[in-house]
Amino acid sequence: MKQANGKVTFASSGTGTSIHLSGELYKVMTGTSMIHVPYKGSALADTDLMAGQVQLMFDNAPTALPFVKGGKLKALAVTGARRMNALPNVPTMEEAGLHGFVTGSWFGVFAPAGTPREIVARLSDTIVAAVRRPDIRALLLNAGAEPDPKPAPEFQAFALAEKARWEKVIKAAGVSGDAD
Repeated sequence: MKQANGKVTFASSGTGTSIHLSGELYKVMTGTSMIHVPYKGSALADTDLMAGQVQLMFDNAPTALPFVKGGKLKALAVTGARRMNALPNVPTMEEAGLHGFVTGSWFGVFAPAGTPREIVARLSDTIVAAVRRPDIRALLLNAGAEPDPKPAPEFQAFALAEKARWEKVIKAAGVSGDAD
């Protein structure tokens, strides 16, 4: 990529998405230059990636997994801290040689500010218990997700840490809220 003089393109599902910011983090950490090509969703980006219109993409596993398993895309590395259950033979970015590169999309359930603590606790307990059920966990793992349910206080701390982390990447990469 360094020799390509900034001519390598990377797709994303849109400006400011986790997929886009993972590419920006990669650029910052490696000192490479790539051209960001934002799409309106992963489906269009994946289509152009398979067609060779763009060279790479940091995609979410549930979206890319069917294409990888079908032989239409090649998974070079996973961006989590450990290998994925759905792709056990694909190395992590750390194993592939990029130390400290750990990213991932996550989903959370939020409630309006001021929601009584008892309701938040009940919602949190119910959600954590559901995600820990073996049948639900198996469904998520099979889809390429890596379930990691957290109780409300732990999730809140995690979300705030993620916000601070990605604000630094956004600033370092010069990402703006304007559409590309």
